[in-house]
Amino acid sequence: MNKVLLSASILVVASVTALSAYAQEIKGDALAGSKKNALCVGCHGIVGYHIGFPEVHRVPKISGQGAKYISAALSAYKKGERKHPSMKAVAASLTEQDIADLAAYYETSGSATASVAPAEAAAGTVKAMELVAKGGCAACHGVNFSKPIDPTYPKIAGQHSDYIYVALKSYRITDKPQIGRSHPIMGGIAKQFSNADMKELANYIGSLPGELQTVQPSRFR
Repeated sequence: MNKVLLSASILVVASVTALSAYAQEIKGDALAGSKKNALCVGCHGIVGYHIGFPEVHRVPKISGQGAKYISAALSAYKKGERKHPSMKAVAASLTEQDIADLAAYYETSGSATASVAPAEAAAGTVKAMELVAKGGCAACHGVNFSKPIDPTYPKIAGQHSDYIYVALKSYRITDKPQIGRSHPIMGGIAKQFSNADMKELANYIGSLPGELQTVQPSRFR
C-alpha cells in the first residue's frame, strides 16, 4: 500500500510540476495584447490621470515596463496578494494568456519614443541618498532604477512620485480588506520608513529619467 501511495504522490508531484512549467512557458503576443487593453487604457492610457483610492494619486506609467513584472503584478491582484478593488476586478477577468499578452504589449508600447535611462542615476539630496542606501533600492532595481536584477521586479525611475509613495505605504498594510500588498521583501523595507521618508524617497525616484511612459490613444487626445 505504501508503494502505491508513493507512486501516486510521485504522479501528483510530476503533474503539478508539468503544469507549473506549462504556465511559465505561456508566451505573450503583443499584437493580441493591443486588442485586449480596453480595460487598461481608461486609466493607464490618459496622461496625468488621477484616481482617488486609497488617496488621490496619478495611476502608474506602464508602457515600457518589463513584461514579467506586469504579469507578476496582475497575477498578484488576481490572487489577492495585492488588494485594490478595481485592479482585482480587472485581473479576475483575465486568463493567464490575456495577462501574458497584455504584458508583452505594454513592454513594447511606446518604445519608439521612450527615453533611455542613464547607466547610473544622478544623486539626490543627502537625505534621499541616505534613504536609498538604507532601503537597498539599487540592489534590486539597479543602479539607475531602470535595470532590475530580476525581471519580475519593476523599473521605477521616472515613475509618478505620488504613485510610488502610495505603493510604498501599501506594503506596510497587512490587515485591511481593500488595500495593502503582501510582499516579504518590500514589506520589510517599507516598515523601516516614516511617511515623510517615503515621500522623500518617492520624490527622488520620480525625478529621475527613465523608460516608463503613459501612451495615450489618439481617441483620448
